[in-house]
Amino acid sequence: MNDFLRAGLAIFNTGEFHAAHDAWEDHWLILDRDTEDERFLHGFIQFTAVVYHAQHANWDGIRGLAESSVFYLDGLPADYRGVNVGAVRSYLDAVRHDPEYVERVAPPRLTHEGAVLLPDDLDFDASAVAALVLAEEFGYDEWVIEKGIEFARADLESGDEGSSFITLVMDFVRDIENRGLIFQRLRGHVEKRNARERDVDGLFE
Repeated sequence: MNDFLRAGLAIFNTGEFHAAHDAWEDHWLILDRDTEDERFLHGFIQFTAVVYHAQHANWDGIRGLAESSVFYLDGLPADYRGVNVGAVRSYLDAVRHDPEYVERVAPPRLTHEGAVLLPDDLDFDASAVAALVLAEEFGYDEWVIEKGIEFARADLESGDEGSSFITLVMDFVRDIENRGLIFQRLRGHVEKRNARERDVDGLFE
């Protein structure tokens, strides 16, 4: 839960509202219905939809989503799982009574344990979640990201914390301006590692 949660918070705070909901939805889909975690993520997914649809001035749709989101978040602590749910709920309450509020007031930045979370704050596991979400959102080859994460985890298990795969996966999430170049570098590393592993497959069978 924590990796999906933190990945989505960090992505949201960079302004990628549609991508943020994907990070939460992947985990939300496996939760039992009407648990606190399920209602929390359901409410936040709809909150991101409110913010996303504000760009198109669909006031009736925004009002309905805000009402639904407040319904799911109702009763949760103001700092549920360390996230500023209270601030989000207050914003949504204002929006459901006046949908044009979204044009006058920016949505709250999302905090975790009192701090605004950004991609630079993510550890490798949360970065891996974010990398897959961003690859899907922006049309990068997800196989490259998946293999990069696989090789990074193997390197971590072997004690190689300076692995290029770890660095490139995390930089893919963090360095927005150079994301395309970082992806190409990661692809090159993945192809080389993949070829090397194919060369030794079956040698001792």
